[in-house]
Amino acid sequence: MNFKMTMTAACALMASAFALPVQADEIKVTIVNGHPPVFLWVKHLTDTFIPTVNAALEGTDHSIVWTEAYGGTLASVGGELEAIEDGLAEIGAVPTVFEPTALPLQNVTYYTPFGSPDPQIVIDAVDQLHNDVPGMIESWEKYNAEYLGGGFALDNYVMMTNFPVASIDDLQGHKVGAPGAAVNWLEGTGAVGVAGNLTTYYNDIQTGVFDGTIVFPTAAAPAKLQEVAPYILVTDFGAQYAGSLVANKDWYDEQPAEVQEALRKGAAAYTTAYIAEQNARVEAAMKQMEEGGAKVTKLSPEERAKWAAVLPQIADTWAKNADGQGLPGSDVLSAYIDLLKK
Repeated sequence: MNFKMTMTAACALMASAFALPVQADEIKVTIVNGHPPVFLWVKHLTDTFIPTVNAALEGTDHSIVWTEAYGGTLASVGGELEAIEDGLAEIGAVPTVFEPTALPLQNVTYYTPFGSPDPQIVIDAVDQLHNDVPGMIESWEKYNAEYLGGGFALDNYVMMTNFPVASIDDLQGHKVGAPGAAVNWLEGTGAVGVAGNLTTYYNDIQTGVFDGTIVFPTAAAPAKLQEVAPYILVTDFGAQYAGSLVANKDWYDEQPAEVQEALRKGAAAYTTAYIAEQNARVEAAMKQMEEGGAKVTKLSPEERAKWAAVLPQIADTWAKNADGQGLPGSDVLSAYIDLLKK
């Protein structure tokens, strides 16, 4: 082959190479939560968060290949923060309710029971706290986590038991399961609080580990808790902030701006869709449980006031403990109460 032919072939190869479409940068992401997809905060990772992020990345040079790790396949309930910190997962829906020691500030709502029953008000207030109080963001960063915004709040908590309850006097000596700091809501009532979570409540009540649980309707119905705890007492404990979407910070900081923005768009869409479906499901959940044999009663205003009165100073004690750790506990408590009032 002569020199001219060689150059012609080389030019042709270069031209064809430049004509090839540019391949998108594929980013592998594992997303984690310890609960199974039957629960809304997991369902909307698949239904809302991931599709929104993918849509936001269309037209960019980046795409994400997702691995969804739910229901204990990568981390058990309460192990999500550690999975994010260690880099086992890039994104997680971290249930802060199970991190009262690691993330005390994020648990402020669980130390202020009988608050707003509206999950939207609660999630908006806590998201605002993340914007206004530096210690909130720093709490996540301590565990190599990047707060993506929003998150999930749980609907107005009720009590479900295998015995009738009309007064706190009826709780005397009974064991009641509760998540995280919600165990504190039983102090002074005569009941014995036992730490638990939704993945074990049914079996624990069925086998006599405890006699009832503090739970929210939109999770109680799919878990069929009315089968083992048919007495539902509407206590109006209030809606509770329960967790947020976060990313491994080291990984997040390395991502292009388009990817970071897409993740935040996904988190915002996730919260909106989650709250909307949650609100639509509350009434249906209560109806489903009643049709399944549940007997629903409402705690009287007098008994509710009596319950609140017997509780120790949960919020003040929590705030002072946080202050003692060098955290802005009192600032967070004061700001949260002000936001609820507004």
